[in-house]
Amino acid sequence: MTKGKDHKPHIGIYGRRNVGKSSFINALTGLDVAIVSDVAGTTTDPVKKSMEIFGIGPAILIDTAGIDDSGVLGEKRIEKTVQTIAQIDAAFLLISNNNFGLFEQELIKQFDHYDVKYAIIHNKEDEETLTYLTKDQIRLVSPASVEICSIKTSKNIAEVIELIKVTIPPTSYQKTTLLGDIIKKDDIVMLITPIDSEAPDGRMILPQAMAIRDVLDNNAVNIVLKETEVENFFKNTKIKPKLVVTDSQAFELVNKIIPKDIPLTGFSVLFARMRGPFEDYVDGVKKLSNLEDGDRILILESCVHQVSCEDIGRHKLPNWIKKFSQKNIEFDVAAGLSEIQKPITDYSLVIQCGGCMITKKQLLSRLKPALDAKIPVTNYGLSIAYMNGILDRAIQPFIKEEIVNIN
Repeated sequence: MTKGKDHKPHIGIYGRRNVGKSSFINALTGLDVAIVSDVAGTTTDPVKKSMEIFGIGPAILIDTAGIDDSGVLGEKRIEKTVQTIAQIDAAFLLISNNNFGLFEQELIKQFDHYDVKYAIIHNKEDEETLTYLTKDQIRLVSPASVEICSIKTSKNIAEVIELIKVTIPPTSYQKTTLLGDIIKKDDIVMLITPIDSEAPDGRMILPQAMAIRDVLDNNAVNIVLKETEVENFFKNTKIKPKLVVTDSQAFELVNKIIPKDIPLTGFSVLFARMRGPFEDYVDGVKKLSNLEDGDRILILESCVHQVSCEDIGRHKLPNWIKKFSQKNIEFDVAAGLSEIQKPITDYSLVIQCGGCMITKKQLLSRLKPALDAKIPVTNYGLSIAYMNGILDRAIQPFIKEEIVNIN
């Protein structure tokens, strides 16, 4: 299960077989979107459905297989269910008939591991009421909110929806901004957008389009041009941009052209700041100066696309790193949210793409194994800036004073 281009908050519904997960989703959406059956194990692969939550907006509900599934196929279903936890913003653990034990405790451990906000709901109150004993068992392992409901009789549905609203982290649905805290009304922002074989025909790539919209949303002025036109622009006009943002691949050229008194950064650096562990990125990029022969680097692409000879993650960046380090380095690439095949401890450095196609929660979960193992992490844009000797300039517009001048 991946979010892909869908940046709505994702809410996972978990529990044993036949606790009413699919019925629960149908009740919340008001539609028969999930298959309901008295036969345990009807839901196999995770299923997503969009709904509107008042006060939050569009959200995605994810129906998962029972955590107590059995057999070889059941184990695979459980594995897929657990994998979704790293990608969600909030979780709801359904129980019924006062069954709370090892299955639920294991889910709670996974919620805690991935820092997922969650609540517990006792369904089928029409059959058996939640007991004080079960509440005490829950409290021994979890401080989460506990609510009761009956999907069959529609008991407490409104209260459950309110619980959803207070459980989902506001950061998962509040609008984030690339530039809002460093530009103001009427500022002129120059966006430099190279057009090469990786650029989609007839349109801008997502980071460029998002930056253009963000400038407009902040009532500022866009100037958009290719890197080949920048020098003539400054020769032929007296316009002085408040900020210049370039594709990271053009850092070396653009740095020479843009006057030093004009702040310069990159699209990927903006995304590193908005969605990534920025200070970890800035610190981790220094590893590029301390690589040894035989070191292995993991490149994380968060989208899946056709590979070309100009592909930055698979070709350009590895070649630049080899040239910069003068070392014999090995590279692995993991695209989308595919499983990383080697142990994370095999890597000396992890380099994440900008992450424009995924949410911050999804990106942080992707990097968590490396961060937990104390393996340096950074991203494309910061790596390119560092290798071109302009990291200080690229982070100057928004970096905290205490971590400037690390080159």
